[in-house]
Amino acid sequence: MKQHTFLILFFAIFQTAFSQTGRPVLDIMLTNYEYPFEVHYVDMNNQNQHLKMAYMDVAAKNPNSKTVVLLHGKNFNGAYWKTTIEALTKEGYRVIVPDQIGFGKSSKPVGYQFTFQQLAQNTKAVLDELDIDKIYLLGHSMGGMLATRFALMYPERVEKLVLENPIGLEDWKVVAPYTSIDSNYQKELKADYETTKKYQLGFYYDNQWKADYDEWVYLLTGWAKHPDYPIVAMNNAQTSDMIFTQPVVYEFPYIKVPTLLIIGTRDRTAIGKDNVKDPEVAAKMGQYQLLGKETQKLITGSQLVELDNVGHLPHIEVFDRFITPLKEFLK
Repeated sequence: MKQHTFLILFFAIFQTAFSQTGRPVLDIMLTNYEYPFEVHYVDMNNQNQHLKMAYMDVAAKNPNSKTVVLLHGKNFNGAYWKTTIEALTKEGYRVIVPDQIGFGKSSKPVGYQFTFQQLAQNTKAVLDELDIDKIYLLGHSMGGMLATRFALMYPERVEKLVLENPIGLEDWKVVAPYTSIDSNYQKELKADYETTKKYQLGFYYDNQWKADYDEWVYLLTGWAKHPDYPIVAMNNAQTSDMIFTQPVVYEFPYIKVPTLLIIGTRDRTAIGKDNVKDPEVAAKMGQYQLLGKETQKLITGSQLVELDNVGHLPHIEVFDRFITPLKEFLK
């Protein structure tokens, strides 16, 4: 009987320890997941909480004295920049890649008010810690919204701005109904590998999946069976609310730094689209083949590189087509 009980307990622990992809369950600080480069931390105190913000600081073998900061998207963390980091450091750039608070290897606070201003301040704290005054700034997806806000708050720090398929190019809340943090939290609690893959397959990759994409789904859902996952779920719900309620589209005309837009025109990402009852209205949301051009008109002197038949993640889906215009712009 004791042996039978032990076997049942062992099997239960074994099931808990492995995700649906057959890989270990991740803890909410990703201590059991190795990033492509060494991870450092900045201790900070804000909103009456002690937090740790993770970042990678990758040096070039032949430095050109320039620093590029890469800002990740909502459904990602700094790890997905690996190939971009390698290419930029080869060109002589020092590359800084933070995980925002609430993401990746950074703290997952409870009762935190997420704003793009707060995340911009936190990013500045990393640069201040490293004594970096001037940067080239690249933001993808949500990171594009944050990069926009950072460039407006600290224009003296940003020499060039790159927005790769940024979200926030339209104000979804004027057409889509509001979903509360509580509702989003309940949805996040149910997230798993299959549902997340289905979302990314349809919105990001035009139903064309490659095995390499599994890694980014694993990093987003590998902690879903961890006992502390509800904290992550709440952070995810809070940052979704931040994205929906704090649009940056109205701020683009105020950007004064040289700006490059890299837009995969097949992208159809639009927050709240599934909640829009009118199919004609929903169909007009997330049309990046139009949004890229509209955004270029709003940012004085900006450049636009459109990547046909490319979705939400050019630096993952078609790296060579992404890195070529990026390197040219940064020169």
